[in-house]
Amino acid sequence: MLETQPTVVSPVVSPTTVVSLSDAAASKLRELTAEETNPAIGLRVYVYSGGCSGFRYGMMLEDAPTAEDRILEANGVRVYVDGKSVDLLQGSEIDYVDTLMGAGFTVNNPNAVAACGCGSSFRTADDAGSAKGCSH
Repeated sequence: MLETQPTVVSPVVSPTTVVSLSDAAASKLRELTAEETNPAIGLRVYVYSGGCSGFRYGMMLEDAPTAEDRILEANGVRVYVDGKSVDLLQGSEIDYVDTLMGAGFTVNNPNAVAACGCGSSFRTADDAGSAKGCSH
């Protein structure tokens, strides 16, 4: 009699990256948090309504995630993205640039179909947000 072993099929899990960090951004964030003693500190990245194109980006250091956050580990740095911002940021890369005109974090967002002249707001094909005047 031939015995057959049950076949166990593991689900294929392909992690989707909401945001990634460039090496420059990760390096700058490690530098900014080097003195922090809180192991849960991370970069909060979010999108809110505003700007002349409809949405604006926001970033800040956060002590801990909230219950609704997607928690990511990118280049050794924790990144917290709230549930409302996930779709608008899907596939984005955060970079840190240092030029003669200034230094700071930028978001390279493949979902943005339009951006304003000041470079701080965007619109997606599916959602335009609520456009407001740009303030510099």
